[in-house]
Amino acid sequence: MKNIVYIATSLDGYIADKHGGIDWLDEFENPEQEDMGFAKHMASIDALVMGKNTLDVVLSFGGDWPYSKPVFVLSNSMSSVPESLQDNVFIVSGDIKHIVNMLHKQGFKNLYIDGGQVIQQFLQAELIDEMVITTIPTLLGDGARLFGSLLQFQRFTLVDSTVYLNALVQNRYRRKKRD
Repeated sequence: MKNIVYIATSLDGYIADKHGGIDWLDEFENPEQEDMGFAKHMASIDALVMGKNTLDVVLSFGGDWPYSKPVFVLSNSMSSVPESLQDNVFIVSGDIKHIVNMLHKQGFKNLYIDGGQVIQQFLQAELIDEMVITTIPTLLGDGARLFGSLLQFQRFTLVDSTVYLNALVQNRYRRKKRD
């Protein structure tokens, strides 16, 4: 069972600009439409866990729903999802450790954790097992940070590193469990 982060960040550690925008993620030409390992990542997970803000961003893209796997939205304020998504998107709330245990018991062993606040909650609860972080060589100066404060430090080991488009560096880290 693994909880895995797969996300892009600016060189200065932001996942969205100060207006919540992510347009800067597309500033590098990608003529071959390289997916940078995303399809492989999606094939390795059973479900996604994201927050309401991330859901809103995904919905703002328009078009077809991009995920074939179940999506669990952590929210204390949402009471429903769009009718077209009711078979794929589920609202969950409560203690994060309880939610993760419930999802694992339901057979969702490998969870894709997405969205800044949700990632920070999972890190604070020491529930992240792996992180795949693609660094975009752009300085935003302000915005939504990937990392927040932690109750105690956590150690990760670099598993591999890949350069895409001669500009983006993707690092895969695995958490070192405490003895």
